[in-house]
Amino acid sequence: MLRIAIQTKGRLNEQSLDLLREAGVTIKEEKRKFLMRASDFPVEILFLRDDDIPQTVAMGAADLGIVGYNEVAERGYDVEIMKKLGFGGCRISLAIPKSDKYDGLSYFNGKRIATSYPNVLKRFFDENGVEAQIHTITGSVEIAPAAGLADAIFDIVSSGGTLISNGLVEVEQVLQSEAVLIGTPGLSEEKMAVARQLISRFESVLKGVGKKYLLMNLPVAALDEAVTILPAMRSPTVIPLAQKEWCSLQTVVDEKDLWSIIERLKAIGAEGILVLTLDKVVL
Repeated sequence: MLRIAIQTKGRLNEQSLDLLREAGVTIKEEKRKFLMRASDFPVEILFLRDDDIPQTVAMGAADLGIVGYNEVAERGYDVEIMKKLGFGGCRISLAIPKSDKYDGLSYFNGKRIATSYPNVLKRFFDENGVEAQIHTITGSVEIAPAAGLADAIFDIVSSGGTLISNGLVEVEQVLQSEAVLIGTPGLSEEKMAVARQLISRFESVLKGVGKKYLLMNLPVAALDEAVTILPAMRSPTVIPLAQKEWCSLQTVVDEKDLWSIIERLKAIGAEGILVLTLDKVVL
């Protein structure tokens, strides 16, 4: 039985449960406890605070964990990053009062910096020769300058709206973060086999994100040009139609490229274009 730790609440909790559910790992959320067994996969889910997950996995109390990379970098425990999961994206940045003039990292010499990520910040300052006072704050870091507790902050930034509302401006992006799947080093071969199966399912789910399935009718004479327009995992699927001069073409495209591709296909004679939502891609 594989044990996987996830965040007990918050955005990463919801996204982690969605990923597990899409991968065929089901738990009854209405009866949630701190440790629950899936009904359809050999795994149990352990619900923890996000900052406890790296240590729990490093100690082997959980075999796997889904947590923000920012917590892995800050805690410094010996865990293996097994898969980047593509959600929960954010960055940890240095921010200063917008009224201050910023002239580079030398600005922070002798300054007081408030943060919930003192280890990440210390490494960054050490690497760049900055000597500053790092003050660890576990609450609302962004209010520290206005409260006179610090001259600047080092904190998570998503949209930047919180910084603006507190009169701050982002000046240095230090660490990019997203949700990652971490594992205990030296998992037994039995547990590793289950972990590989789970990772394969995760990859199938993640490959389907932001993809659309295109089906269309196309003049055979335009087939070669259509193939140059269309991306594909190997090559587009081509099926002859009863009308000899026509064929059916099928492929997968990135949603961000969808409309430009459709317009180019229509220009060479494609008709009856169907756009379908793609759930998973199993390679």
